[in-house]
Amino acid sequence: MKNNLIFSISLVALTILVFSCNFNKKDSKVDIGDRQPNIVLIISDDQGWTDYGFMGHKYIETPHLDGLASEGLTFTYGYSTVSLCGPSLASMITGLYPHQHKILGNDPVFEFSETKKYGNNWLVERADKYKPIIDNFEKLPTIPDLLKEKGYLSLQTGKWWEGSYNKGGFTNGMTHGDPKRGGRHGDAGLTIGREGLDTIYNFINMAKQQDKPFFIWYAPFMPHSPHNPPDSLLNKFLPTAPSPAIAEYWAMCEWFDITCGNLIDYIEQKKMRENTIFVFVCDNGWIQDQKKNNSYAPRSKRSPYEKGVRTPIVFNWPGFIKPQIDTSNVINSLDIAPTLLALCGISPTEDMQGINVLDEEKLANRNEVFCEIFAHDFSNIDSSLYYRVILTNPWKLIIPDKDNLSHAMPELYNIFEDPDERDNKAAEYPEIMEDLMKRTDKWWKK
Repeated sequence: MKNNLIFSISLVALTILVFSCNFNKKDSKVDIGDRQPNIVLIISDDQGWTDYGFMGHKYIETPHLDGLASEGLTFTYGYSTVSLCGPSLASMITGLYPHQHKILGNDPVFEFSETKKYGNNWLVERADKYKPIIDNFEKLPTIPDLLKEKGYLSLQTGKWWEGSYNKGGFTNGMTHGDPKRGGRHGDAGLTIGREGLDTIYNFINMAKQQDKPFFIWYAPFMPHSPHNPPDSLLNKFLPTAPSPAIAEYWAMCEWFDITCGNLIDYIEQKKMRENTIFVFVCDNGWIQDQKKNNSYAPRSKRSPYEKGVRTPIVFNWPGFIKPQIDTSNVINSLDIAPTLLALCGISPTEDMQGINVLDEEKLANRNEVFCEIFAHDFSNIDSSLYYRVILTNPWKLIIPDKDNLSHAMPELYNIFEDPDERDNKAAEYPEIMEDLMKRTDKWWKK
């Protein structure tokens, strides 16, 4: 009996050693054998980087996302490529910066007045002006396109600006993309989450029946406005929040987390959890205006500041991705595509700008990531560029475009010591400014 006990302990130790070796592989592809993991990409919409339980919020509770974060590889210094949803989502699905995929903002420039802006005529006009941009986007390889090499089915739900789901290479989807039928952010796709998850459940069952791996794009219109949470959640926050508007936003963050929990639970019920990768990211940040419902405050959405571009990024696959809270490496949403492709044994395209963050050598050797901010209503790169941003550990340099924002000056922050960006160090460290400016120009010229 003693020998059996020793043998069992030795076997457990060997198993741990094997998994440890797998976790610490430094090549760009994790050895998964013949296994093809399912993938669920969860994308929050308009949420501040601090507004989660695992990121330390005092009142908001997000137990389901907390679980993914604590059991996965979580980067607390993650960044979106841009602080606006349309170009941000296009970057996630292609692994390219906005200046590469050419979707710079949410809408092309219009002549319509604001009072007519969201009428049906405006939507049709938008579709006409957007068509050449979407035609170009459709030619770009996306995550679903590349996963088809391995037999994946893919589902689009929620936010999607690029017309029909098939424009992104998805095999299935909710967004029809017909402007005559209404919609702008993702039309029929926007019902997901707020009105249940049946579309996703049915898709999972179909993929299981066909014995095919799947990729799910879960980008619900949450906590995005309208901030209309269930009364049970709203009443929880009304006594503690600084204002009713903030209580509504906090409640929306919790409602979003509940839907994530429902999705995770369903995959567990189907006994698929151990073969499913979950990735979490937010499209852009948010600071809720204290007085105006459904409105954001300055220095958040559409800005180059932390509450505009920063987001935690989580990679979770039990048994294959080692749990760790990474508080030192700076990554961005472009890293999602190469990392997922590597886990599926697929090489990224040459144009993709991110890295596989599970490759420890590449992660350690990367010195900076970038963001870029364009006009909401855009025309071309030169006339629509507002800011370029370079991020390192610990410095962040915000560079306003000298032609379009001639009044603005560069700003330098130590984001590890000053995450609220209140102490501009530009005058104090001119040599750091010059170095970061040169590095940004070098990247931009490529």
